[in-house]
Amino acid sequence: MKKQIIRAIIGLVVLTGVLGGIKGLQISRMIAQKKQPLPETVTTAVAHTETWESVLTSVASLVAVQGVMVSAEMTGKVVHITFEPGTMVQAGDLLVQQDIAAETAQLRSAEAMVALAKITFERARKLLSQKTSSQSEYDNADAQYKQAVAQADNMRALIAKKTIRAPFAGVLGIRLVNVGQILSAGDAIVSLQSLDPIFVNFSLPQQQLARINPGLTIRVKTDAFAGQVIEGTITAINPQVETSTRNIMVQATVKNTQLRLRPGMFVNVTVVLPEQDKVLVIPATSVLNAPYSDSVFIVENDANNKNSPPAKVVRQQFVRLGVRRGDFVAVIAGLKEGETVVSTGVFKLRNGQAVAVDNTLAPEFKIAPTPKDT
Repeated sequence: MKKQIIRAIIGLVVLTGVLGGIKGLQISRMIAQKKQPLPETVTTAVAHTETWESVLTSVASLVAVQGVMVSAEMTGKVVHITFEPGTMVQAGDLLVQQDIAAETAQLRSAEAMVALAKITFERARKLLSQKTSSQSEYDNADAQYKQAVAQADNMRALIAKKTIRAPFAGVLGIRLVNVGQILSAGDAIVSLQSLDPIFVNFSLPQQQLARINPGLTIRVKTDAFAGQVIEGTITAINPQVETSTRNIMVQATVKNTQLRLRPGMFVNVTVVLPEQDKVLVIPATSVLNAPYSDSVFIVENDANNKNSPPAKVVRQQFVRLGVRRGDFVAVIAGLKEGETVVSTGVFKLRNGQAVAVDNTLAPEFKIAPTPKDT
């Protein structure tokens, strides 16, 4: 019986030792793995030089070349409306007719007075030539004739003011009056805007004044028509700088044949400058942004690893960035042409970390990306 107990104790000790050895081996392997972590899979891109056009960007507002709220000049009742809201009209087209019955009757009376005064004037001139009338009678007849003509012209002017016409060609807005309505002087009738071409007004800092001049090409983009670019030219530069902002107002003109651009719209404008710049570019996703500085991770061979092919590690490098175009950003300092940088997943890396490059997972970077879900 004692022998069986001793054998059981010995077996238990052996089993405990085996289990302890296995567990120790597992712990040692885990410690080794922590000391040598698995490489992080990344994608890479090579810093390369490109030629980018030099541009200036700003925000702008669209302004009609000619725009006015057509209003009544005189008090009167609306008897006829000849336009349809939202339609195109030409200069001189009749829009609204106010009641001119009294003025028309007075014009007929004035025209009759003109006819009588003309006959009297012609008679006085004939008698004066025959020396059977005095000069004063002739002068009086001449004055009465001119006064009658002026009175008739005055009535015609009153009728013209109550006959409201389009002052220029353009697109009409929403009608603000109705037939039978009594209009007072200054009451709004309809908005009239000339939309083709259309002005683009924007501001630039005063230090850019030497780089711009009339005739430069601009590109206009608006959220209302995503993906569309409309080109125009700078037509005017304000002669004075705004004292409050030290900006200078610039005006460009763009064609608007489809009348899709409307006054008051907010747009983004790009001024294309004559010169071009050579820049070192990398994907914008390669940059790790931080409050203290921007940085990238350069992929290098691990000098401490003699395997073939050599293992890869990353080195964090601070950089100074320039302008951004599409999926790329220009690097002003801190990087050399031909160096390989991590293009995605930089937020999970640290300096000196081992990496494995797999560019089959790399996205396609473009200067002018066109996302499908925008």
